[in-house]
Amino acid sequence: EVQLVESGGGLVQAGGSLRLSCAASGFSFGDYAIGWFRQVPGKEREGVSCIRSSDGNTDYGDFVKGRFTISRDNAKNLVYLQMNNLKPEDTAVYYCAADAGASISTIPDRYDYWGQGTQVTVSS
Repeated sequence: EVQLVESGGGLVQAGGSLRLSCAASGFSFGDYAIGWFRQVPGKEREGVSCIRSSDGNTDYGDFVKGRFTISRDNAKNLVYLQMNNLKPEDTAVYYCAADAGASISTIPDRYDYWGQGTQVTVSS
C-alpha cells in the first residue's frame, strides 16, 4: 500500500521556522519525484517545491523566494521542507505527493500519490 505521511506542521509566529517531513512507503521511492503543495479553503492547491531523485534537481514556487528548502533522504524514504521566515500568508494545509514520471513540476495534476496533509498556521 502506498503511503505518504506528512508531519511537522503547527502554529508558529511570523518570522519563525518549521520543518515538514514526508515519510513514504509502498513504492520505489528513489524512482519518484516528490513535491510539496499547499491549499487553503476556497483556493486551488498550489505547488510549493519539488525534488527529483535521479539528480537532486529542485524547483520552487515563485512565492518561496529563497525562504524554503526541499531535501530528500533516499535511504530513509524521507523528504523535508525547511520553511524559514514564515509569513501569515503561508498558512495552509501542506501536502506531499509522489510523481511516477519523476519530472520536476509543481503542477498538482502530474502527481500520482498524495498524503493527508499537515496544517501550518502562521500568526502575525
